Amino acid sequence: MRLFKWIRRIAAKILNSYGPVRCVIVVAGDSLPPVLPYRNLVLAQDDGENWCLGMQCPCGCNDTIELLLVPEGKPRWDVVIDDQGRLTLEPSVWRASGCRSHFWIRKGRIYWC
Repeated sequence: MRLFKWIRRIAAKILNSYGPVRCVIVVAGDSLPPVLPYRNLVLAQDDGENWCLGMQCPCGCNDTIELLLVPEGKPRWDVVIDDQGRLTLEPSVWRASGCRSHFWIRKGRIYWC
């Protein structure tokens, strides 16, 4: 199983794109649900304000990634959703521990660095 995940991660990096994110799921509140769906992004909103964005790591390690979107958060990210519902995230996501993945989300697609 670990070999399969490693091969999938390498293939995605070679192709420089993980593929489209299926959808953005908006939940009410300032926290994420305990289980995040595969290849979906979960956006937590409270009173119309974006709090955090959560996802499973796209490398296949199944770690949960939670990114703060509130202005007071450090570090923090900015999210833009276009007319077609595709999400763009700035800056890139660079995991300092675990699988150490580094990627961008642009118009609903994962691009590996």
